[in-house]
Amino acid sequence: MRQYIAKRFQNVQAGLSLDTEALRRYDDIIDLSIGDTDFTTDRRIIDAAYRDACAGYTHYGDPKGDPQLIEAICAAWQEDFGEPVSPAEVLITASSCMGMTQVLLGLLNPGDEVIVFGPYFAVYRQQIEMAGGACREVETIAQNSFLPGEEDLRRTITPRTRALILNTPCNPTGAAWDRKTLEMIARIAREYDLLVIADEIYTRYLYDGEFIPLRTLPGMRERTVTLNSFSKNFMMTGWRVGCIIAHPELIRVFQYVNNGMTYTAPSVSQRAALHALSIREDVARQYIAQYRQRVYYTADRLENIPWITLYRPRGTFYLFPGIEKTGLTDTEFCRFLLDEAHILVSPGSAFGKAGKGHFRIAATVPISRLDEAVNRMEKLRIHTNDA
Repeated sequence: MRQYIAKRFQNVQAGLSLDTEALRRYDDIIDLSIGDTDFTTDRRIIDAAYRDACAGYTHYGDPKGDPQLIEAICAAWQEDFGEPVSPAEVLITASSCMGMTQVLLGLLNPGDEVIVFGPYFAVYRQQIEMAGGACREVETIAQNSFLPGEEDLRRTITPRTRALILNTPCNPTGAAWDRKTLEMIARIAREYDLLVIADEIYTRYLYDGEFIPLRTLPGMRERTVTLNSFSKNFMMTGWRVGCIIAHPELIRVFQYVNNGMTYTAPSVSQRAALHALSIREDVARQYIAQYRQRVYYTADRLENIPWITLYRPRGTFYLFPGIEKTGLTDTEFCRFLLDEAHILVSPGSAFGKAGKGHFRIAATVPISRLDEAVNRMEKLRIHTNDA
C-alpha cells in the first residue's frame, strides 16, 4: 500500500500519544504520560453549555466564531493584560492544535524554516512539516533554566527563516521565560522581520512571576500570532475549542484555511468557553492551585533521588527530570520504568534533540498517586555513572 501514501508521510514515526497497550499490561500502572487534566470540567460550565444546547446551540455557527465568545475573549484580554483586542483580531478554532496547523498553513511557503526552542511540544515539527516547512531547533539546557541563548538563536536564523514558535510556560519542561528573554526574542524578531507564533495555552499555570503575553511588548502586536486554548486553563480538553489572536489581515487568511478544515468550532463547546471565561478566577483558585501543589510536591521528592537531576518547574503541570547519571537513554529508561515500576512516562527525545536524557512527568493524578510513583522510583536499583 506504500505507493498510495503521499511521499511526505511514507516514513512517519508514531508521534506522542497515549500508549494504550502499556496501560493494559499492568493492573497497577500509574499513568504520568499524557497532559490531559484529570479534573472533569466544572459543573457550572457543563450545566450552562447544556442549557444553551437545549436552546438550540447545536447547529453550525458563525465560521469566525460565536460573536459573544469573541467579545468575551476581547474583554478578558483587556482586563487581564491591559491591552485592547478587537473582534477582527480573533478567530475561534477547534483546539489550539488545529489553530497552530491553520496558522502554519497560512504562513509558510514550501521550504520556509520555522525555529522552535527545544525541548518543544512534540507536535510542532509535525505541524511545520505538514505545512511544507522545515523545523529548526534551538536547543536549551536545564543548567540555564531552559532559556534560549541569543547567539544560539542568531546562528539558527537563515534567509529561509519565516517565523519562531515560543511556548511559555513550556511543555515539556515547565520553564517560564522572564521579561528579559521575551524582550530578546522581540528584538531579534524585529531585526530580522520575523513573525512570532506564541503558544500561550498555560497562561494560568505560571506559579513564579508574572505572565507577559509577547504581543504586549513594544512593536510586537502586529508581528505576533497568539494561540490560546480552553483545554488546560479550564479543564476542557475534550471540548476542543481555542482561539487565534492576530492582525486582521492574517486572521482572514487563517479563517480561509479553517473553512476548508472544520468550517466552525463546535457550537456547544464555544458556549461552554463563553461561560468558562466568566468564572476564570474561581477556576484558577479551585483547580490550577492543586496542580501547583502536585508539581512542587513531586519536585521536592525527586530532588532526593540520587540518579535524577531536576530543573524545578515554574509553570504548567509537567516535570522534566534528567537521567544522564543512569547511563541509559531516555527511551531505555522509560521502558525500564514501565517494566520494573509500572510507571508510564514520556521519553524526552520525543520533544526534540534537547530532550534527550530526560523524561516527562505529567502531574495529572492526585498527590497520593504521585507519592506512590516516587516511592516506586526510589526502590529501583540503579547504579549511577558518578558512583
